[in-house]
Amino acid sequence: MADTTRMLNAQLVMEEGRRADVYPAPVIEDIGRLVNLRAPALTREALRRDPAVLEEVDVLLTGWGAPVLDAELLAHAPRLKAVMVAAGSVRHLTTPEFWARGVPIVTAAAANAVPVAEFSLAQILLGLKQVHRQGREVAARGKFPHDPRVAGGYGSRVGLLGLGEIGRLVAEHLRHFDIEVLACDPVIDPALAAGLGVRLTGVEELFTACDVVSVHAPLLPETEGLVGKRLMSLLPEGATLINTARGAVLNEPEVIGVLWDRSDLTAVLDVTWPEPPDPGSALFTLPNVVLTPHLAGAMGGERARLGELVRDELRRLVNGEPLRHAVEPTRAATRA
Repeated sequence: MADTTRMLNAQLVMEEGRRADVYPAPVIEDIGRLVNLRAPALTREALRRDPAVLEEVDVLLTGWGAPVLDAELLAHAPRLKAVMVAAGSVRHLTTPEFWARGVPIVTAAAANAVPVAEFSLAQILLGLKQVHRQGREVAARGKFPHDPRVAGGYGSRVGLLGLGEIGRLVAEHLRHFDIEVLACDPVIDPALAAGLGVRLTGVEELFTACDVVSVHAPLLPETEGLVGKRLMSLLPEGATLINTARGAVLNEPEVIGVLWDRSDLTAVLDVTWPEPPDPGSALFTLPNVVLTPHLAGAMGGERARLGELVRDELRRLVNGEPLRHAVEPTRAATRA
């Protein structure tokens, strides 16, 4: 237990709606034994109205609705030793001024990766059986097909577009199945991919050879609109595209065009751009689109994993141990 005579001061700042899910009572109690957790918890808007509350804060705890760590906010936080974010990406809240301070920032991306990988695995297995396609065709025809031809889970190929934290976890799950896993990721260490049982390939082969392609690429200038007409047209008959990464990795107008022309394909889209889609978007009505409202990430009770990760990192900080989930400044821009 932390030395109570030298407790750090911590302030929780995040949106109210998901606060109790992310930091449930047992986690808050654990945090309160590690640090002096100042009350009340604040929202980003409340902090903006009175940033002086940060003057004696050593650790900023946050999550969804995190404040932007700009020069103005940092000027009010001279004692800040760490920022711990119970959410995934930190790109939207970090600034050059923050990185210049040399303050470590923790992300709970590893905890959020768990439900995303589970969702992706479920959709991959459904895609190999062409569950969505067969279901809509049965409904349209009012009868069962005779001996439907589907890829199935033996000897088929699954493609992963991106081998970041989530993509690697999906690859780990897929090792339990009798399928070949291909991946396209230009920055991954080939030895790491081989250790996952994954064969690296180019993006064209990924779309040409795989019965299911699951997108896990971060949104970067070079990946924006990457998946469009050219790649979608390469997919084999009955293939499924899954996107749980960022909506803008897909060129949606072009993807929609291919889906209109090829009713054999299925797109499972948990993310879109914009999100939600514009009213009247074809994504709402295309029969071969399965549209879900950003369900893959941590929802409800799953969000407690994120708070628990922050609690564990806070314990390491208090005990002078290395942090396990601090973001390296050079890698911050490549996180989804």
